Amino acid sequence: MLGLPETIECCLFDLDGVITQTAAVHAAAWKKMFDAYLRERDGEGYAPFTMDDYAAYVDGKRREDGTRSFLESRGIDLPQGSPDDGPGTASVFGLGNRKNELVLKLIDEDGVKVFDGSVDYVRAARDAGLRTAVVSSSANTRQVLEVTGLTDLFDARVDGVIAAERGLPGKPAPDTFLEGARELGVAADRAAVYEDAISGVQAGRSGNFGYVIGVNRNDDAHGRRLAQYADRVVHDLSELREG
Repeated sequence: MLGLPETIECCLFDLDGVITQTAAVHAAAWKKMFDAYLRERDGEGYAPFTMDDYAAYVDGKRREDGTRSFLESRGIDLPQGSPDDGPGTASVFGLGNRKNELVLKLIDEDGVKVFDGSVDYVRAARDAGLRTAVVSSSANTRQVLEVTGLTDLFDARVDGVIAAERGLPGKPAPDTFLEGARELGVAADRAAVYEDAISGVQAGRSGNFGYVIGVNRNDDAHGRRLAQYADRVVHDLSELREG
């Protein structure tokens, strides 16, 4: 039992917060980076980056899109800059690269934990004959899959690196999920999307996918927001196998 309509032929999984416990790592890195920048800019009286900011402006988006979105929410206008801007550069890409350095440092120091119920679910989906892809906005997806030993569980990978190479807009646009389904040779209406971010379930809904599952690792308010776009909301993918 996978908790899916019989028409579904493939599963498209977000990584951070769905399969791996790296969403908290990303959130911590975003906060550390933005708080340091805001302190430099506004002094000790700065308004810190909060988890509400993370959910509203950053979660699930490409690094540069999340950076720009949060800065706009604070009325801060920085130049876009270049993807190779150093982490000390006052640009959208520069701040994003500063955040990525922090993420990689945290992963190197602490490793990456997985959600066992989700990994078991992916294996069950494959045993049932469904094809699987990981669709993530993270540019570190390949490294995380290698560290966790999960690479062989997915037939395709569409991440931040591939999206940039192919000119695909990030979530909440559905393009990366659509690309994942295309890689698997399956029409969108026969694909299921699994997401923990609001921007991700919005992408699943706007792309007219066959089934959209929201994974709520946060609070009831976040679950209600996921439910606005998802066909079903669970706390862990293991619940889908319970009926």
